[in-house]
Amino acid sequence: MALSKQRKQEVLAQYKDWMSKSQAVILVEYTGATMKDMETIRANIREVGGEFHVVKNTLVKLALEANDLPIPEGYLENSTAIGFAFEDIASTAKALAASAKDVESLKFKGGYMGSELLSPEQIKTLSKLPSLRVLQAQLLGVLQAPAGKLVRTVAEPARGLASVLKAYSEESASAAA
Repeated sequence: MALSKQRKQEVLAQYKDWMSKSQAVILVEYTGATMKDMETIRANIREVGGEFHVVKNTLVKLALEANDLPIPEGYLENSTAIGFAFEDIASTAKALAASAKDVESLKFKGGYMGSELLSPEQIKTLSKLPSLRVLQAQLLGVLQAPAGKLVRTVAEPARGLASVLKAYSEESASAAA
């Protein structure tokens, strides 16, 4: 179905907006995927705060050029869909990688993180990273560990003194009895 010139301009503006707001853009080939597969992928990506859309290569090329992003050979060939990571890059990559396991026809073409190019291997590596929330929890644990040790170290002499005084008072009470 051909798009009118006005509709193409609207779609191009949407692509540009999504690319400027997205932390990462992941391009995939979906030749042979069913509509049910595509809907499942969309739902999985939305759960992690992203968007997934089938796109027109010519409009994506214009949007990438408008955002000053290089376009390597092969990125915009055959059928193309894009995953936009608005909140968490690793979670979006993880959702796409999980979908690629279920849908054999889904293949990573490459992508962008900011203005840096990503190869399909780098996207697969990103998908193996923990999510942003898990990384934040791990960092918080690392930051809290020294403070907890300090509190225990400072409190230990007082605990030792309290134990000595308690033992002395129990000994004095038993001696008096």
